[in-house]
Amino acid sequence: MTTVADLPPGGLSDTQRQIVELAREFAREHIEPHAAAWDRTKQFPRPTIDALGKLGFLGMTVAEAYDGMGLDTVTYLLALEEIAAADASIAVSLSIQNAIPATMLSRHGTDAQKQRWLKPLARGELLVGFALSEPDAGSDPAGMRAQAVRDGDGWVLNGMKAWATNGGTADLMMVMVRTDTPEERRGAKGISTFIVPTGTPGYRPGQPEDKMGLRASNTSTIALDDLRLPADALLGQEGMGLVYALEGLEAGRLGIATQAVGISRRAIDLTVAYTSERRQFDKPIQEFQAVQFKLADMVTRTAAARALTHLAAAAKDRGEDIRQLAAMAKLFASETAMWVTTQAVQLFGGYGYMRDFPVEKLFRDAKVTEIYEGTSEIQRIVIARGLTGR
Repeated sequence: MTTVADLPPGGLSDTQRQIVELAREFAREHIEPHAAAWDRTKQFPRPTIDALGKLGFLGMTVAEAYDGMGLDTVTYLLALEEIAAADASIAVSLSIQNAIPATMLSRHGTDAQKQRWLKPLARGELLVGFALSEPDAGSDPAGMRAQAVRDGDGWVLNGMKAWATNGGTADLMMVMVRTDTPEERRGAKGISTFIVPTGTPGYRPGQPEDKMGLRASNTSTIALDDLRLPADALLGQEGMGLVYALEGLEAGRLGIATQAVGISRRAIDLTVAYTSERRQFDKPIQEFQAVQFKLADMVTRTAAARALTHLAAAAKDRGEDIRQLAAMAKLFASETAMWVTTQAVQLFGGYGYMRDFPVEKLFRDAKVTEIYEGTSEIQRIVIARGLTGR
């Protein structure tokens, strides 16, 4: 039986096949059997993340010169999809690390910062998170209020960050705060990026958020309370933090799109198996045309979402501007995941609504892909602006 898992665009190279097989084997052995329990208990499985790090999956996009795997974006996404199909919560940590902090440090870190932070990140020795949003600054990050002020040769940070992935479990956080003054606000140009070890006094994560989905992924608020950092904690140029963040988010949106594809793929495989076994009116429900039509649309939309995501990834690897393509991929794949998992729950019937069956979890996990790293509404704005040249 052919499933969406068997439909990579254009086939795989030997290297891609090896990476995919390694990721798939690990996911099936070490993630898939535990995903439901992690979801129920909100357990962040750090040992599993560390094991992925030892295999190189926390540094897939980092150059080999800095101890990473040096994979192209398409190959990285193929591996990430295998993890997402087993548990999207684990895929979030991989996606954040490989897309945003890795991109920011690789492009804008000094050689000393790369030696100190990027190399151990790539080796899986450090779990890294990203803190951009605030309670009153989500879709409009330029409205953030968290502030850094100079103190001799260093900086002192104060404020509150919200919805930070790995906020309470990371070893290192890339934190966006204002470096302009309250008297002379510079909007988006007043924001800078700081490299913050989470053991620094004044870094205080809140309790993990009690989320609808991705419950094994740690998400928390972060209080910055007179957090003191040396001068070399500033990443790149002062006032360029939001620019750096948006660069990372372009790569991050491809990761979210792939996460959505993995969720959809898992939902399809489970639904195909279930509808072949579930009998009504003396035959498997898969033989009813109404069910066949749903399955056909589910697999078609998911294959299209993957193809669009890989199209954007290939453009990224060619050095092209992918702002619009990344937004399109994230928008389409996330809305596909929500639609596919809704159909899966429907086809499972009453069982689909029960926590004893896995499609209920997939449905919950899918929803946030339409929200984080830019809502669907924001993606549509980005796409439309690309058409008008704004």
